[in-house]
Amino acid sequence: MPMNTSDPYTTLGVARNASEKDIKSAYRKLAKELHPDRNKDNPQASERFSKVTNAYDLLSDKDKRAQFDRGEIDADGNPANPFAGMGGGGGFRPNGGQRGYRAEDFQGFGTEDVDLGDIFEGLFGGRGPRGGPGAGPFGGAQQRRAPQKGADIAYKLRVPFVDAAALKDQRITLADGKTIDLKLPKGVEDGTQMRLKGKGEQGPGGTGDGLVTIAIDRHTLFRREGDDVRNDLPITLDEAVRGGKVRVPTVDGPVMMTIKPGTNGGSVLRLKGKGFTRKNGTRGDQLVTLEIQLPEQLDELAERLDGWKDESDPRSKLGV
Repeated sequence: MPMNTSDPYTTLGVARNASEKDIKSAYRKLAKELHPDRNKDNPQASERFSKVTNAYDLLSDKDKRAQFDRGEIDADGNPANPFAGMGGGGGFRPNGGQRGYRAEDFQGFGTEDVDLGDIFEGLFGGRGPRGGPGAGPFGGAQQRRAPQKGADIAYKLRVPFVDAAALKDQRITLADGKTIDLKLPKGVEDGTQMRLKGKGEQGPGGTGDGLVTIAIDRHTLFRREGDDVRNDLPITLDEAVRGGKVRVPTVDGPVMMTIKPGTNGGSVLRLKGKGFTRKNGTRGDQLVTLEIQLPEQLDELAERLDGWKDESDPRSKLGV
């Protein structure tokens, strides 16, 4: 197999000082353009796709990239000069210290039993003379990186406030046009990320994943406070004085709530289990702040209060 002598930077179309982000971005663009699935009748594109993938495999590995930049390995990841350095430090250096090998250097080993091709093949970590993995000075059998998986695809999913609180399934459309129903996780909050296995881009080493970021919409009535839901509820003066049952909106639908006689405005009543679902499966509460609302027409109320005055001092505790 011929050695790949191309420059991986040129193959990806990036500068030698390109950042990891630039390299990944360039690979994604080329891989999407040259992928075999999109170029079934174009063998040249398939060949370029393989070269682009090999170039990305090398440059995305910090150690291999540094070795390539120093000229220690070629674009295939093989040693650029496998015999360099064998003459010093007690290393093996045939032919009186000269670099390179000649057949005469192996005289005395019994050349009729020695296959020079096996020796050189073993030095490069190839296959040995009997078809087994070659040992040699490079640490045994040649290790190649597994093919890269396809890139992940990022999605942003907007979820209605009440759906997030009640963990209602959400439908999402993927990049390939398919739709799936997504089950929200317990403890979901704004910014929660979910991973969809195998829903990313295809690659030589498998398919990437889909990364879904949850964005919870605001609500006109409710607001979140930790795992609790808060809202303000207007009540009439009559309901505050006499008490009674009133309908209250919740994330699960309206419920009836009892107000005690003589309830003050600003009082906070608690509805158990009407908040957001925690990671342990329990739910927070809904905290309802009561607001006493006077009638728009005050004439009748004024007549009823004629001659009566509230002698209490509700601001005495404020020191004013």
